[in-house]
Amino acid sequence: MSSASFSSICLDRSCLSKEKVLKGKKRNVGKLLVKCSVNAKAQKAEKPVRIGVLGASGYTGSEIVRLLANHPHFGITLMTADRKAGQSIGSVFPHLITQDLPNMVAIKDADFSSVDAVFCCLPHGTTQDIIKGLPKSLKIVDLSADFRLWDTSEYEEWYGQAHRATDLQKEVVYGLTEILRDEIRQARLVANPGCYPTSIQLPLVPLIKANLIEYRNIIIDAKSGVSGAGRGAKEANLYTEIAEGIYSYGVTRHRHVPEIEQGLSDAANSKVTVSFTPHLMPMSRGMQSTIYVEMAPGVTIEDLYQQLKTSYEDEEFVILLEKGVVPHTHNVRGSNYCVMNVFPDRIPGRAIIVSVIDNLVKGASGQALQNLNLMLGFPESTGLLYQPLFP
Repeated sequence: MSSASFSSICLDRSCLSKEKVLKGKKRNVGKLLVKCSVNAKAQKAEKPVRIGVLGASGYTGSEIVRLLANHPHFGITLMTADRKAGQSIGSVFPHLITQDLPNMVAIKDADFSSVDAVFCCLPHGTTQDIIKGLPKSLKIVDLSADFRLWDTSEYEEWYGQAHRATDLQKEVVYGLTEILRDEIRQARLVANPGCYPTSIQLPLVPLIKANLIEYRNIIIDAKSGVSGAGRGAKEANLYTEIAEGIYSYGVTRHRHVPEIEQGLSDAANSKVTVSFTPHLMPMSRGMQSTIYVEMAPGVTIEDLYQQLKTSYEDEEFVILLEKGVVPHTHNVRGSNYCVMNVFPDRIPGRAIIVSVIDNLVKGASGQALQNLNLMLGFPESTGLLYQPLFP
């Protein structure tokens, strides 16, 4: 079998009538494992959607390129990277050397007439002006923080600069896929969630909406791999600064706090304030959020578990483990999955939720691709059924 073929892969149910179906161990989503061989070229759309990746030389940009390598409908026609202009993606990221893609160009030289949709992987603060100048016909998923906060004055408070695209902010849809799927389908511009907010909101939003937990005393202890800080050279991210230790950062002032509180407050229809402390871990990728909550009167751990099970049993990428099983970041590495579970605290009336993701995939580029699939009418799992990489 050539490298362009696959076996034992999950496909649309159109394969089922022709191929032998192997039923695997049932998970909370009722997936079927289909035994068949498919030629990747045959799956490619006759006229692929032309994709631009702005900021392709960063970690989230390179993850977009990696994920799109096996997407049957999307093809990259434009990549920008001001400091790497003129270079190939393989020279900047050798693990992508097999990809036959156009060289990267400076954003000022980008030709958007050859693009249908854009992933914007630029730093916050620069993205607003870039997106304002893009053709209105483009579908855009923005991976920066520039459009995540509805209140632009709150953006100024937390990011230290005035928002320069307040009119554009009014049309933005927040891209937490499993929660706002219908709105995302209709959107032109989606603000992709941050990594911490994704790992935190996915377990908490269903519990808050069902009135199963109190809005007060939510404590979040979160840990991230170093790639979450980006690819820029920083003294604090040197090997000798990171290895063989962990440290807290952004204590009480991390910029994801207003985004987390915005999503939880929306679910509660009431102001929710959380205690959130992130920690940097000596690993390249991965994220775990351990969340401590107070259950509403009369609510049990079983109620929380069943609510999460009901909320996510048909979801492709959100997995509730069997009772008592602890999620590990190793088990989501390189994938678009969020794996979670809930446990009783030793303190009566309280519960502990553990949620893990890959911060570069479900916490960034994978969710961005999930969103663009929806925006363009494709199954949202297209190009994302990579299984986690272990060990």
